[in-house]
Amino acid sequence: MVSAFTSSTPCLIPATNHSDLVGHQPPVWAGTYEINRSEEPAIWHTHNYHQLEYAFEGTAEVETATARYLLPPQQAIWIPAGVEHSSTVRGVRGVSVFFDPATGMPAGDRVRILPAASVVREMIRYALRWPISRTTSDHVADAFFEALGHLVAEWLDAESPLHLPTSRDPLVAAAIAYLNDHLRDVTLSDVCDAVGTSERTLRRSFLADVGMSWRQYVHESRILRSMALLAEDQQNVLAAAVRVGFNSPSAFTRAFTTYAGETPSSYRMRVRSAGVATRRGGAQIPGEYATILGMSHLLPGPSPIAV
Repeated sequence: MVSAFTSSTPCLIPATNHSDLVGHQPPVWAGTYEINRSEEPAIWHTHNYHQLEYAFEGTAEVETATARYLLPPQQAIWIPAGVEHSSTVRGVRGVSVFFDPATGMPAGDRVRILPAASVVREMIRYALRWPISRTTSDHVADAFFEALGHLVAEWLDAESPLHLPTSRDPLVAAAIAYLNDHLRDVTLSDVCDAVGTSERTLRRSFLADVGMSWRQYVHESRILRSMALLAEDQQNVLAAAVRVGFNSPSAFTRAFTTYAGETPSSYRMRVRSAGVATRRGGAQIPGEYATILGMSHLLPGPSPIAV
């Protein structure tokens, strides 16, 4: 059988050149891993398979060299193989689907948040029957993952704007770090005092480096943080609004609705109503597959190929 992703790459044959998997050959070219993590440290790393991660519950933030992405419940994040990133996980229950790049899948070169329709959710949930740790594949699994791969390729053109740019400029990066730690009551004056610059210089540097005004960056940072808070069990709309710096509930509702396309109350109800229907209880992973699974930053223990 020949892959529909390319005209020359056999879809059903696993990659043959994964030397950085420490000598372990992946037994299959696609598979899943179930995620159930209350919290994970942010460790910069790469992995060798493309990863589609879907959150049924909880939130995660993924940062790359150029952007910071929010993965709220019922959304998917696409991480192409080889992209260096780190993740912060908060009560995530979900599924990662891995694809071998040898299939020729059009993965792109950057992380994306994908709007997940019901068909996406059901396909990812169904894919749990084929874990990445299995030793052999079959024609049903191969056909299923090839179909899912084609759909993912289509979804990459419909990404959600749930991300903000980051910066490698020391001044701008320091300002962003201060903002993230003081989002509730941050002022431009406080930031400038903290990083040792003038308001004029910071405004100019910020716009030139990240392509957004300081005011807009603060505004969107607050909305993204509120989305993460609203997914938590103990946060109501008013509490989330206050924690991110909105003193007026009506102003928060208007800003949130404009950005997310739904009210904070509707979003909160929607993300909390969804749960994982299939829960497998976290079986132990055989040692010979630990290296393969180590490409995911959400696995227990350090990744053998983390950077």
